[in-house]
Amino acid sequence: MNYALKASALALTLGLATTASPAWADFWSDAGAKYKGVTLHGVTESTPPSNYIKNVLAPEFEKKTGIKVDIETTSWDQMYDKAIKDMEAKTGIYDMVYIEQDIIYSYLARNFLVDITKTLKDQPDLKAPTYDDANFTSFADYFKDASGDLFGVPMEAFLKAYLYRKDLFEDPKIKEAFKKETGKDLKPATTHAEYTEIAEFFTKYGKDNGMELWGTTAQAHTGHPASWYEFFESIAPTFGVYNWGIDAKNNYAATVEHGGAMNGDKAKAALKYWLHLRDIAPPESTQSTWTETATTFAAGRVAQGLIYGENAAWIASDPAQSKVVGQVGFALPPLEPGVLDDAKAGKGYIGYYDGGAFGVPVTSKNKEASLLFLEFIGQNEVQPDWAIAAPRITNKATFDDPKVKEMDVKLGGFYTMLKDDGKLFAGAPPYPFHAQVREATAPIFYDILTGKIGPDEGLDQMAAKAEEELTSLGYRK
Repeated sequence: MNYALKASALALTLGLATTASPAWADFWSDAGAKYKGVTLHGVTESTPPSNYIKNVLAPEFEKKTGIKVDIETTSWDQMYDKAIKDMEAKTGIYDMVYIEQDIIYSYLARNFLVDITKTLKDQPDLKAPTYDDANFTSFADYFKDASGDLFGVPMEAFLKAYLYRKDLFEDPKIKEAFKKETGKDLKPATTHAEYTEIAEFFTKYGKDNGMELWGTTAQAHTGHPASWYEFFESIAPTFGVYNWGIDAKNNYAATVEHGGAMNGDKAKAALKYWLHLRDIAPPESTQSTWTETATTFAAGRVAQGLIYGENAAWIASDPAQSKVVGQVGFALPPLEPGVLDDAKAGKGYIGYYDGGAFGVPVTSKNKEASLLFLEFIGQNEVQPDWAIAAPRITNKATFDDPKVKEMDVKLGGFYTMLKDDGKLFAGAPPYPFHAQVREATAPIFYDILTGKIGPDEGLDQMAAKAEEELTSLGYRK
């Protein structure tokens, strides 16, 4: 080939390359063209990950596609109430809804959500080249149906971890006082007995030294589902009570009488342990949900506690919100013997793997445009900054991003714990009756918390009530 032909061929190759490249780069503008001017409406809980979507990702998506995204952030109970009422009434107010991991099974049973996998397969023009659900961590499995189709794009995932104050645990004076009082070295607890001993010590230490310091958090609100969840999803499993003590393989038994474990010896021991911690926790604990336990820890009022991961990173790193920046350690929850072995064998779990996804209601009037937005927030490319701004990781590649690795060091290995130990935790059991059983048993649980009924008798009543509700719903035969 002569020089002129070579030059011509090179020019043609370069020309094809430059014309081919924008087809990938301009996918969002091309795909969004037919929906330009559309406004999508979404509702979610006001959390750091959701606020990042609202303040960062939604504006970026609008710039790329011309599709405006209005994200309504509100309280957990209002978010849930608004979403489910809209889907039940088929009013189509929301194009996207936050799906908490523990409610997905109910939504699937009621056919509330668009099948993302099927829709993208049937309409390949909607499929972004930078989106692939194979990029998600195993947490995405909680948003799939029995056939493996995805119904929600994960947007936050985190563990409820054991946080402790390194500055207190490593203080020579405090270590000496603990050794003198207990005969033991002060270190993060691995058992409930150790955790209780540490909690009692710090509550007494705070009182004796005129400090606003207590030994533990307690998510023990006397009229909010947060306390019910704290017990059944975070405390009971560490005693070996899994799936709320309901045996789905045994006619959904909840009572010991019928083969369940909701009112068994382990559950009763777990509840008495937790109630004792509540009694030596800060006074605000009886009105604390998942939000208030985080602010209590961040204010430096406790030495240790179980804290949802969505709050853990800002507690450890944001001086604008936390007084304990750089002083936070992370560990696995304290456990009874055998629980860790159960988790490793896949027979149980040590705590709650929490999080949520964005799904599209079948009643949405803008399903295709909404799916484009879900693909956008599911890309690997948008994850690292999101993980820095809010302590959530949903895509496997995020763990290896240099910025995330650097942040992991600052957080004392928080992201490493999520990557390495996430398999030991579990989401809520796959119960489509989740909300009904919670609502049926919660009033009795609140009566236990307020002292109207004893813990043993209360759990007996809760187990019986759970079976009554499951019978009326048709699960128990």
